[in-house]
Amino acid sequence: MILYKNGHALIDGKLSRVDIAANHGRIIEIASDIVPDEQTETVDCTHKYLLPALVDIHTHGANGYDFNTADADGMKKILEFYISHGVGTVFPTVIADNDDALCKQLALIAQLSNDYPEIKGIHLEGPFISPEYRGAIPAQHLAKPSVDKFLQYQRAAEGKIKIVTVAPELPDALAFISEVSDSKVVVSLGHSGADGEAVAKALKAGAKSFTHWGNAMSQLDRHDLNMSGTAMLSDAYCEVIADGKHVHPDAVKLLVKCKGVNKVVGITDSIMAAGLGDGDYSLCGQKVTVSCGEAFVTGTSTRAGSVLDAYQGLANIVTFCNLPLSEAIKIWTVNPATLVGLNGRIGTIKVGMDADFIIFG
Repeated sequence: MILYKNGHALIDGKLSRVDIAANHGRIIEIASDIVPDEQTETVDCTHKYLLPALVDIHTHGANGYDFNTADADGMKKILEFYISHGVGTVFPTVIADNDDALCKQLALIAQLSNDYPEIKGIHLEGPFISPEYRGAIPAQHLAKPSVDKFLQYQRAAEGKIKIVTVAPELPDALAFISEVSDSKVVVSLGHSGADGEAVAKALKAGAKSFTHWGNAMSQLDRHDLNMSGTAMLSDAYCEVIADGKHVHPDAVKLLVKCKGVNKVVGITDSIMAAGLGDGDYSLCGQKVTVSCGEAFVTGTSTRAGSVLDAYQGLANIVTFCNLPLSEAIKIWTVNPATLVGLNGRIGTIKVGMDADFIIFG
């Protein structure tokens, strides 16, 4: 058993001075004073704070590596970066590639998850997206939605794909959304030029979220809400890249005010340049240039992910939205955990949950 003694933990929205006992990775007791026995390892948390570990369900890499191309050692370096920046749960995100290469990387991530419990799922971003709204995803690897193709990827991933991004205007998309949603995989709408009607049909078919809201999607118009507006009006979750560059801080504030703090999910959408400086990098083999902290496909104005880390993303939400930390942290913990069905394990500090928290101060 491990006893975290004398810390101030965020419990039920308030910082409380408590002791927390954990055994085999689960919280078994929270009390004002827990007396350790001889077999207990005690961690002194005096003058320190305990917060739920952050959750990033949309990230491509960091530390000089990305999940589409890294080997096992490279992926370990990505995970070390996440862990050092407060991330306790990560969904490695892979973009469209040729089937052999994609299946190889999915299998590698699945194998790595056996040693890294931080990997609790995979986000498949493409190939089932719009060519016109593909952003930095290579056009030659795109495909219309196909359950058979998705199952091919899912087998390679040993069933660990938990989110798939889909453009709802593509042929067979609604049938795909319905069938995949029934398999308990979250369908997220994105990289799409769909109008409001098509988006509404996709939500009715089972889609539950929107991929990096405001980016690579049709924008709100006074005559048609399109994707970004329908997302705001709906009860679905909205991912948002919380770097203040992909989405203006005031637009993030508007999104949170419109959706409510419980329906927005903070993401980094980070690439291999996260944790490093400006310079030349790559994303799935494409050249990417990072300048002044912004990443673009080299020689274009097309954004190619971010260099954001989750700690900074949380701090940005606090600042952009003028929220107390106890509310802002939901956007990086409870909300993503609830979206992917892990809220019974992670996202809050309470008895029965994983002992998955950040200690700082």
